[in-house]
Amino acid sequence: MEKSLKSLSATYGIYLAILLASVTILAYVINLELLTSVWLGVGLFIVIIIFGILSTAKVKSLQNGFISFKEAFTAYFTTVVIGILISAIVSIVLFNYIDPDAAEALKQQVIEKSTAMMQSFGAPQAEIDKAVAEMQKQNQFELGNQLKSLAMQIVFYCVVGLIVAFAMKKTDPDAV
Repeated sequence: MEKSLKSLSATYGIYLAILLASVTILAYVINLELLTSVWLGVGLFIVIIIFGILSTAKVKSLQNGFISFKEAFTAYFTTVVIGILISAIVSIVLFNYIDPDAAEALKQQVIEKSTAMMQSFGAPQAEIDKAVAEMQKQNQFELGNQLKSLAMQIVFYCVVGLIVAFAMKKTDPDAV
């Protein structure tokens, strides 16, 4: 059953990667500003968690409704990591090699949105200028920043995965 768990989770992870990469590419083609949308980010966050839950539920159903905590977490984690890793690779290639100018345009949009948000919260102009100067120095799509972001995402989704695994685990009372 371990092989089924891994192959099923990997399959769900690939489906998730295709979805996430497709959203990135479609947003790139249609309107770059979509990639700075809070709603798109929240939507993708929910989709990632749903894929992890679906993967875990499918493995559980294949095991007659029983799944250990470890198996549940493994199913969730494998799906999510494959999905976000492949998606990150697509973003790195797209914004570093295919169209670096799009990365710069995205950075400017993020700076504009951040500035507007800080102003709406009443931040002093000196603080806004300092934050803008920091953002100008950074390239969020360079490999190092992408790896840091990926690591933070994995840690966050691990915490969610632990909660999902705890909620989904069910031991077989007939097992010795």
